[in-house]
Amino acid sequence: MTSLVFLHDPIDLLLLSLLISVVGGFASLLLRTCDAAAIRVAGLAGTVAAAVGLCASLSSLSGSPQVLDVAGPYPFAHFILRLDPLAALMVAVISLLSLVASIYSLSYVREYAGRGVGAMGFFMNLFVASMILVVVADNAFWFLIFFEMMSLASYFLVIFDQDEEAVSAGFLYFFVAHAGSVLIMAAFFIMANYAGSFDFAAFRTAPVPAPLNSLVFLLGFLGFGAKAGMIPLHIWLPRAHPAAPSHASALMSGVMIKIGIFGIIKVGIDLLGGSGGVVWWGLLVLAFGAVSSVLGVVYALVEHDIKKLLAYHSVENIGIILLGVGVGMIGIASGNPTLAVLGLMAGLYHLVNHAVFKGLLFLGAGSVIYRMHTKDMEKMGGLARTMPWTALSFLIGALAISAIPPLNGFVSEWYTYQSLFAAAFDGTPLVKFAAPIGAMLLALTGALAVMCFVKAYGVIFSGPSRHHHADEVREVPAPMLVGMGLLAVACVILGLAAPVVAPVIGGIAAATIGTQAVAMADGALLLPGNAQQAVLSPPLIAVLLVALAALPVILKSVLSGGQRLQQRRGAAPWAAGYLPDEHMSATAASFAQPIRMFFGPLYDVRKTIAGGWGKVAIAFERLVTVARRTEPCWDRNIIDPVTEGVGAMGRRLQTIQGGDFRVYCLYIVAALVVLLALTVR
Repeated sequence: MTSLVFLHDPIDLLLLSLLISVVGGFASLLLRTCDAAAIRVAGLAGTVAAAVGLCASLSSLSGSPQVLDVAGPYPFAHFILRLDPLAALMVAVISLLSLVASIYSLSYVREYAGRGVGAMGFFMNLFVASMILVVVADNAFWFLIFFEMMSLASYFLVIFDQDEEAVSAGFLYFFVAHAGSVLIMAAFFIMANYAGSFDFAAFRTAPVPAPLNSLVFLLGFLGFGAKAGMIPLHIWLPRAHPAAPSHASALMSGVMIKIGIFGIIKVGIDLLGGSGGVVWWGLLVLAFGAVSSVLGVVYALVEHDIKKLLAYHSVENIGIILLGVGVGMIGIASGNPTLAVLGLMAGLYHLVNHAVFKGLLFLGAGSVIYRMHTKDMEKMGGLARTMPWTALSFLIGALAISAIPPLNGFVSEWYTYQSLFAAAFDGTPLVKFAAPIGAMLLALTGALAVMCFVKAYGVIFSGPSRHHHADEVREVPAPMLVGMGLLAVACVILGLAAPVVAPVIGGIAAATIGTQAVAMADGALLLPGNAQQAVLSPPLIAVLLVALAALPVILKSVLSGGQRLQQRRGAAPWAAGYLPDEHMSATAASFAQPIRMFFGPLYDVRKTIAGGWGKVAIAFERLVTVARRTEPCWDRNIIDPVTEGVGAMGRRLQTIQGGDFRVYCLYIVAALVVLLALTVR
């Protein structure tokens, strides 16, 4: 009977999931001398742990929070885990991506055989466990401990290849991550000063007076924003994600940066709830989101490295999520619960959707790199003929991230548009000015994203092959296909089943804000929180799109009288009078050239900033040179005399060790005098 209760308790299931991850990680490390065993143990342990974690989280998406409170090693460090609806949503996303990445790794990691795959399995499992602990920790001390664990585990995954680029990218990531941690720590210390405790429960009820509450929000926003990769704190992301193994990149881009979003919601909405929200907090989040969404996709368009292109699209989608979160915070501060729920729901829905389709795209890119052994899209082409299932999976992910209906990316962006429109109609004058600009930039982002993935898919999977080993390329192993297939199916389900999914995420948003749930669906229709606005039916859109695709075939059959039209097979394509040549096919550079010319000033800004960082690096190098030259003078005039003085004192004190009985008696008498004086006082 006890075992049945254990299996039905979400917290216990969560602890079981964490235990399996940790044991699997250490087992992989112990089996480091046998690569095949280490790969299987790490992958299977990750799969089982993720499945258990998924069960625990799905059962906690609604209802009251589940809390585990255990005495910690220090009075201020109670070990508290809190599985509320928001944390459960994050655990579900982490577990889903971890499940898929673990299955994928059973074949993918074989590429790293002989290079320490046991350590890779250890850090992967530790990475997943630490992310789960971060989102369920309900004490500031343990939150920071687990946040550091997550950063360190992912750092070792980034530098796993140990080449110059990976080590450099890892150092930059390490620096930015810990700079963000310092800001988060400062925000928590200010709140703890007013709460009298490091427990988040005390933070929620202790009002922080203005303007300190705004300072806390800014510290948390910048600290967690660095982890999320929003512009201009994104400098680590386009370098760290491509350097990591692809299944780790899927987790970092699909899940880890979302913990930055989780932290912004945690501080700005949950922990500062007792201090009251301020409208400009939401406007600030909205502004950073709009800029990140546009610049992220603009920078992605000119990339030739497939993983760097996807990394910049993570910056773009973080911006889209921040647009929804910003509207939600505006709704809270202005006393409009419907707008607050709609905006936050749009952000959370896109958080889930981005995790799914970005994980799929990184796994698809990993499959291509697994066979082609290059990240350069210019050296690919024509892979749809030899890797059809990978091409189909990547195509679904590309359509989803481009917000093409009826896939999941379209639904969450539609809700984001609706939240921006609602804010434009019902907000303050400043909000009415900012919200339409956000909607306009979101529309620009969507158009550029379509163009970017037309380029990516066309250059990689269509046209002639530009690789000298094209005849040797074949489809990837079954575990990798299964991993991609699961996420591709999830993209379709989260789009078509939006009338079922949206109310659940809307309920999570309402519970996080502390208000009543808002109607988000009616049967097969999606409602944008206000029945007076437009409604949408993803299943109906799917049927119409299928019918639209079938209509030309039907018309052709009818108009041809049932006779097949003669088709020329094997004929050379028309090339304006010239003989077709492989150099005539579009490349990644030629496709993006118009965008590069149009947005030239934005690319110049990036070069200027990079040049500025280069000047800082040169100045730092000169400072190091000066320090190296002045060090002997410092040592000769200051350090050496102090060292000699300490040494002489040490030699005199060493007489105690000489066995002189008189010295020991004098020492005992002095100790007794001090003790007597303290006692009398």
